Amino acid sequence: MRLPSFVSGLALCLATFLLPATAQTAAPVFPDVVAVQVQPRTGDTFDFDVTVSSPYDSPARYADGFRVSDPGGKVLGERPLAHDHAGEQPFTRDLHGVKIPPGVRTVVVQARDQRSGYGGKSVQLTLP
Repeated sequence: MRLPSFVSGLALCLATFLLPATAQTAAPVFPDVVAVQVQPRTGDTFDFDVTVSSPYDSPARYADGFRVSDPGGKVLGERPLAHDHAGEQPFTRDLHGVKIPPGVRTVVVQARDQRSGYGGKSVQLTLP
């Protein structure tokens, strides 16, 4: 016996709400930092060219920024990205004039996604 389509649709909706949350949601997927070039500018200031690869790249969801932090997580510089890069994967953008405190010789560069935040592959590098 074939059930009317609204009955099977109702069953699907109920199953969705009754399943545990872990069964409903896939693990988040984040953009990855795939390369970083850094150039000293003056004394304690550096310029970064960061290459990001984003698994989501549409106006609805895309990599919307990256940051440079010290190894302890203190953000030293951040670059927002205002639009998707659908026709350019991976893509490279710059962040100039990042002041690095005295004594910090290593930085971490991470990219973020509009929906999931930070969490993809990051790059840790020693400053020149």
